[in-house]
Amino acid sequence: MGMTAVFRAAKRASLLQVAKSAVATIAAWLVAGWIVQGQLPVFAAIAALLVVQPSVNQSFAKAIERSIGVIAGVVIASALGLVFGSASWVVLVAIVVAMLVAWALKVTPGTGNQVAISAMLVLALGSSSPEYAIDRIFETLIGAAIGIVVNALIVPPVLVGPARRDLALLGGELAASLSRLAAALESPQSSHAMQQLMLEARLMRPMRDAAEASIAAGEESLTLNPRRSAHRDELRELRALIEKLSPIVTQVIGMTRATLDHYDPALSEEPTVQAIAEQLRRAAHDVRLAVHLAEIEPEPAPMTSAVPALTAPLVVTAPRSGHWILIGSLMEDLRRIHAELLDEG
Repeated sequence: MGMTAVFRAAKRASLLQVAKSAVATIAAWLVAGWIVQGQLPVFAAIAALLVVQPSVNQSFAKAIERSIGVIAGVVIASALGLVFGSASWVVLVAIVVAMLVAWALKVTPGTGNQVAISAMLVLALGSSSPEYAIDRIFETLIGAAIGIVVNALIVPPVLVGPARRDLALLGGELAASLSRLAAALESPQSSHAMQQLMLEARLMRPMRDAAEASIAAGEESLTLNPRRSAHRDELRELRALIEKLSPIVTQVIGMTRATLDHYDPALSEEPTVQAIAEQLRRAAHDVRLAVHLAEIEPEPAPMTSAVPALTAPLVVTAPRSGHWILIGSLMEDLRRIHAELLDEG
């Protein structure tokens, strides 16, 4: 299993992405071979293959990285070839010099590797003449441009689906956590049940991080994307929703922590605690409603009402002396949840 994980990805690339890479590589080979005569268009094919990325914006960045790396590598190889000739040891010197130049200029690892690879290929496959160097640079630019065009024209990727899925999972789990906390406040709980409640609440943090990362990836996929106008508003709504739910996640985890730290089986006898539990259920309803209005269908129970259920902050009577700290903490967190759901936060 360990050896397999070294060379196998956790998720297979889409077949469409493979097809686009193949189309870009073939097109670059044919076009560059027709324009630049004399040598096999290896540099163009490699550039096109590397430039086709999961998003158009990433393709553009990879094209710049590839082009800068090739230009620097070709220049280094040509200069060393003119000075030292075409001996085999010159290839090794060119690789070392290219790596040192990349290190000195603080370029990205991808660009640095490209500088060394290009220098090696120029000396190993061709000559060091200025004409050859110019042809390889031009060939690379052709391949990079074709890679961008193919990725932009053939169903350019829009990563909205994963963002919707992860946000739906977060909304469903947040509503479920509110309901579980309400149930724990309404009746006496065992120590094991309270620990389980805390564990389930903490699981919302990685879910929130995953949703935020998916939305960021979706926004990045729209950059330079011809299809961005059809999805820009949708991503904007998803971003607004995650900004609303994220503070509530923090509040619910804090409420669960406070309940665990100050729990007393007699807590359920407090009238105010019963009222707080009811408000938590109403908050769970309103979280589901917010997710539903964003046209995301979470897995939890279907909506029973399209009207927000959370009322105004409660007016409480004085609790028992041993419970006032916890009740005060829950009331303040509930007020913040109320403000976030009403866009007052």
